[in-house]
Amino acid sequence: MLRSKYNQAIARTKFDPTSTPKHCNSEGHSVIMLCHMAVVAITSSGAKNARRYTEVMESAGADVRVLMPDCHTSVATHELMHDVGGLLLSGGPDIDPSLYGEDPDPNAGLRLNRSLDNLELRVLEYALIRDMPVLAICRGMQLLNVAFGGKLIQDLPGHKPEKIDGKWKSTYHTIYIAPGAKAAPVIGMAGLFKVNSLHHQGLKEAQRAPRLMSTAYEVEEGLIEGLESPEHSWVIGFQCHPERQDEVPTLFGNLFLGLKERAETFIAEFAT
Repeated sequence: MLRSKYNQAIARTKFDPTSTPKHCNSEGHSVIMLCHMAVVAITSSGAKNARRYTEVMESAGADVRVLMPDCHTSVATHELMHDVGGLLLSGGPDIDPSLYGEDPDPNAGLRLNRSLDNLELRVLEYALIRDMPVLAICRGMQLLNVAFGGKLIQDLPGHKPEKIDGKWKSTYHTIYIAPGAKAAPVIGMAGLFKVNSLHHQGLKEAQRAPRLMSTAYEVEEGLIEGLESPEHSWVIGFQCHPERQDEVPTLFGNLFLGLKERAETFIAEFAT
């Protein structure tokens, strides 16, 4: 069932920007009030990478639009984001260091996708200007930091998956989420959590964009594991991968429910 919905979401990458909201009630009859279905745009390097994010958002009750550089590089931003109420920046390849004023480290093993960088930067700008809710995951959190003027550590040993018996396995570490984080009430609590780690880039306070607030840290090395924008209502980033639901505490699924609910509110406000 989830795979079927995922295939439908990928098929909807060719969407109709002129579509209008449907009038409906609980019985499906035409009524005066609008039915505000939450459309969440998910950026991704490709269809395979988008699968987990699509499934978890649709399980939360959102309609999904997947944005990929191969399909949408030449599409105008306002068309890509038509009727969208929330943005999810997914994990994926490394961000081009030239975007934060550095040359690529030849020893960092970087996998770059500048077309994805450009696509995400413009839809993120669109969302931030309108105070649209944003959830940024792994690469997404790193892109959020770069978009606000921050930098990245190009290679971090010991934080990416390990190959065990021929299979790639996630590594894990403990993070601390501050009580003052907007993410804390969304998740359900603050404190210490054991989460997955699948990244080889990241940031510490020296790389953090000054306009962003650190809300979670890796307890051993002090890596920033959570970022939020005090300038916006709901812009939340995490370095871990909560879409891999069997590798993080169950409470982290509330992040996707929270994005869906915020997207509904955003759509409703613009529709009235």
